[in-house]
Amino acid sequence: MPKYKVVHYINQFYAGIGGEEKADYKPEIRDGAVGPGTAFASAFGDEAEIIKTIVCGDSYFNENLSEATKTLVDMVRGLDADVFIAGPAFNAGRYGVACATICSAVSDELGIPVLTGMFPENPGAEMFLDRLYIIETGANAAGMRNAVPKMAALALKLASGAPIGASIEEGYLPGGARVNFFEKERGSKRAVDMLLKKMAGKPFVTEYPMPDFDRVPPNPAVADISKATVALVTSGGIVPKGNPDRIESSSASKYGEYDITGVLDLTAETYETAHGGYDPIYANQDADRVLPVDVLREFEKEGKIGKLYNKFYTTVGNGTSTKSSKLFAQEFSKKLKENNVQAVILTST
Repeated sequence: MPKYKVVHYINQFYAGIGGEEKADYKPEIRDGAVGPGTAFASAFGDEAEIIKTIVCGDSYFNENLSEATKTLVDMVRGLDADVFIAGPAFNAGRYGVACATICSAVSDELGIPVLTGMFPENPGAEMFLDRLYIIETGANAAGMRNAVPKMAALALKLASGAPIGASIEEGYLPGGARVNFFEKERGSKRAVDMLLKKMAGKPFVTEYPMPDFDRVPPNPAVADISKATVALVTSGGIVPKGNPDRIESSSASKYGEYDITGVLDLTAETYETAHGGYDPIYANQDADRVLPVDVLREFEKEGKIGKLYNKFYTTVGNGTSTKSSKLFAQEFSKKLKENNVQAVILTST
């Protein structure tokens, strides 16, 4: 039986080119296995071989997303690959986004089975969890030894078209899809078994895991609010009149950043709400009811705060996922910190 043909994607670091100083490395294709590919080759044994390795710098890929994705897809095109694997990226954010993005593009455009691996908190995992098989890995390259066998085993299944088992069986991150199947033991017995294990302090796996929301410890109180720069952030959907960025009224896929330099009051002629989860009448009459720019300007004038930051950030909380909200905050919080904002007032509806 001929070996399955595998194409592997890695970044500049794992290709031995260099670290951050070489992160702008442009895409290239090499013969055979490179870097972690040699571990995959060993795990594949006689069943598969890496015919080509594609290398690209993390910064180059993420700063030239559309162009780099097209270039990489064109490299894969015509190689007659049976499966495409990327990484593993562990908790390297740009690498994870690159791995997931190229996997998604290869799957969508070429119809080739794809697989990657990364730490659950990697942004790439959060962005593509419901679209890809992503083997769960540790946070850093020390987990390579455990990640490669799991990725190799699933890659062989994907290449052969064999049925893919549940995430707990195959080791990939659950994407939310549910499939009916029959358990060997009835539910009451399984429940009692889990309870006994829990009471005895033994490991057990729940059949219905609850969402795992972050617990973020609050920062220390602002030492002197009268000298602090304060920003306004809202999930109440306040936007300039006409909603220029077309933020959705429900399940928002984006947030807005708007300049309020010199703005003393949010009037009905200039601002409105895009939110679809509450009666917009009063917010549209006076958007300060949701985003209190007028009061903060008074505090600024009276010296109760140092100053109001010249931009506000807004989205719609109505049906918007925790994952999306977290990604929004990760982006604009960097800007707030870079501009020395010491406090944020987060308003809702």
